[in-house]
Amino acid sequence: MGKGPLSGVRVIELAGIGPGPFAAMLLADLGADVIRVDRASAVGDAATGGTEFSNRGKRSIAIDLKSEKGKDVVLRLVERSDVLIEGFRPGVTERLGIGPDDCLARNPRLVYGRMTGWGQQGPLAHTAGHDIGYIAITGALHAIGRAGGPPQVPLNLLGDFAGGSMYLVVGVLSALLEAKTSGQGQVVDTAIVDGTAHLSTFIHGFLAGGIWQDQRGVNMLDTGAPWYDVYETADGKHMAVGAIEPQFYAEFVRRLGVDTEGLPEQYDRARWPEMRERFAAAFKAKTRDEWTEVFMPSDACVAPVLSMNEAMEHPFNTARDVFPERAGHRQPAPAPRFSRTATDTDGLPVLPGGQTRAVLEDLGFTDVDALLAAGAVAQA
Repeated sequence: MGKGPLSGVRVIELAGIGPGPFAAMLLADLGADVIRVDRASAVGDAATGGTEFSNRGKRSIAIDLKSEKGKDVVLRLVERSDVLIEGFRPGVTERLGIGPDDCLARNPRLVYGRMTGWGQQGPLAHTAGHDIGYIAITGALHAIGRAGGPPQVPLNLLGDFAGGSMYLVVGVLSALLEAKTSGQGQVVDTAIVDGTAHLSTFIHGFLAGGIWQDQRGVNMLDTGAPWYDVYETADGKHMAVGAIEPQFYAEFVRRLGVDTEGLPEQYDRARWPEMRERFAAAFKAKTRDEWTEVFMPSDACVAPVLSMNEAMEHPFNTARDVFPERAGHRQPAPAPRFSRTATDTDGLPVLPGGQTRAVLEDLGFTDVDALLAAGAVAQA
């Protein structure tokens, strides 16, 4: 706490999974004091161990949310905070007595951030779901894959974390900024379907303009173009090619060493299969690391496809300290970077209830022992 541009902002995170905790981690990385509210029954749970990096930089208080005293503790925390984040199904926090109306009555300036897949309203709002379903219903999943093949399932970076977490953070920060002038908080309804659809705005623009086909693997950015694809190397590894602009494409072709005699024009779609064959044959002549030496650094827009372990050790990443060692593990560094209010993290994930007493005492609670004795809160 205390470092970064959000120093002085206090966030209450009602513990959940996936995009909510990651959004709270990002706020903590940026310097906010994030107090994670875990279930009292989670205290001592070995499954919530020391490598849940999305719980880094926070403090944890364990509360029995189903008890009246536990509910009152949450509302008292809300009085002392700027933001609350929750990721339950619609209506759950209302039934617990800690919904938006309950919290805003205690603190009218509170920003109440809600994270769901389907949103707070609509025919699917109360049904279960996961990233794959959310990106499927927005059309994004359909667009990912090669021509003639099925949709390819990406990591849940697209829905959960890009369409979900990042939009929750943008919404929370926007509402905080607005509250500075209005003096009023509000509810931020973040739905993964909304965020994922919004992320695809530029593709919809291409589609509306007739320069994108609603098919997989036939367009410029979906492996349809041979100069925007991955190619296998002599050692069974891969290089990623993104040589879109003509000048970068020319540099790519030059460094790849293919004979330009008879090579199709870059945008001659009818001859893209022929071009792809020639590129593929050329890449098979060297190993991935040999091609990396050929292409990096350059304006050819070609990079090696690294495994996650390789990425942490690669010199291009170590030079920028993209994966610093914290708490005994390499972890992604906080992002973005700031010139004056630098960010950092100790990398230590909190354990449920690890700071219950300290948090309550720091926030001026004088009945901590009574709350512990009543089981309203728990200390690890």
